[in-house]
Amino acid sequence: MLAKPAFDFLDRTAECEQLDRLLAHVREGQSAVLVLRGQAGIGKTALLDYAARQASGFRVAQIAGVEAEMELPFASAHQLCGPMLARLDALPPPQRDALSVAFGLASGEAPERFLVALAVLSLLSAVAEERPLLCLIDDAQFVDAASVQVLAFVARRLVAESVALLFAVREPAEMQAFQDLPHTRVGGLNTRDARTLLAAVVPGRLDARVRDRIVAETRGNPLALLELPRSMSAAELGGGYELPDVVDLSGRLEDNYLRQIGALPEATRRLLVLAAAESVGNAVLVWRAARRLEIGRGALGPAQEAQLLEIGDEVRFRHPLVRSAVYRAASPEERQAVHRALAEATDVQIDPDRHAWHRAGAAPGLDEDVASEL
Repeated sequence: MLAKPAFDFLDRTAECEQLDRLLAHVREGQSAVLVLRGQAGIGKTALLDYAARQASGFRVAQIAGVEAEMELPFASAHQLCGPMLARLDALPPPQRDALSVAFGLASGEAPERFLVALAVLSLLSAVAEERPLLCLIDDAQFVDAASVQVLAFVARRLVAESVALLFAVREPAEMQAFQDLPHTRVGGLNTRDARTLLAAVVPGRLDARVRDRIVAETRGNPLALLELPRSMSAAELGGGYELPDVVDLSGRLEDNYLRQIGALPEATRRLLVLAAAESVGNAVLVWRAARRLEIGRGALGPAQEAQLLEIGDEVRFRHPLVRSAVYRAASPEERQAVHRALAEATDVQIDPDRHAWHRAGAAPGLDEDVASEL
């Protein structure tokens, strides 16, 4: 099992109280929108998970943007709305038709994005008539541009539909479409909690000056406090440690993960790339594609031992930064190979859109057949 983040218990009183008020507002029949901004590893996902746990009586829809699908129009909108399509008949015909074409449920000319956005707004409102709806969108900086436009449109027009939209955006992404939406910046842990977390992950006694140096250099970032000491030697922890200026903390964390990944067997590394390219977390599909790439189930063992990847009922990475680090580090040929295997493993009758998207990811260049399918 992947280790549960050790900072869930640490003090986030102000942020949690804000989320509690937001949920109470929606329970009273109003809608609410909030954008959580912060560095990678600062705790945005933990706050989304807190909101999901507190949302008793809500229907909860939770998705995450995936870098591999950023160029695929409406990919994230489809991921969010897919489980709600049983209410599609509640939409006015023009909106229903537009959404059906956008999501690959019907053929037709490319729909106007205004109609697609209206359709998503109407669909969420229809679902919320049964009970309040909480939509959680993590890693929104990786949401495709068409879905960003749709979700921003919906966020600005929600009034009294009992719908809550919560976005988590990794800084320094600007996300211009969200600029005028209510937002909160999630900062690092206070000094006391940062010291508590560091003491929990560093075995033995830690020199106070070294401890305070680590806390200061990581700026209280929980993931950095958890991960960076793992890559330090005993001598560095004993007093010789000095972290360079942390201008790009997410980049440093990704580099740390890449060093761990680089030490894994080749088959395990290929399995990681395959899992990173499959955005829905469908374990059955990943193993089906793995067989096509001649990757056995034994390849998972080293990744599990390193606590980087877990494949059970679903595919789970240790942190979104692991997924993005794996996918970015893969060569174009490696990405094309795993997307090709995923396309071949996807049933075109059951899931035509993802079949087309993976074919697009596998294409080395212009391809008229793939373009037509998309």
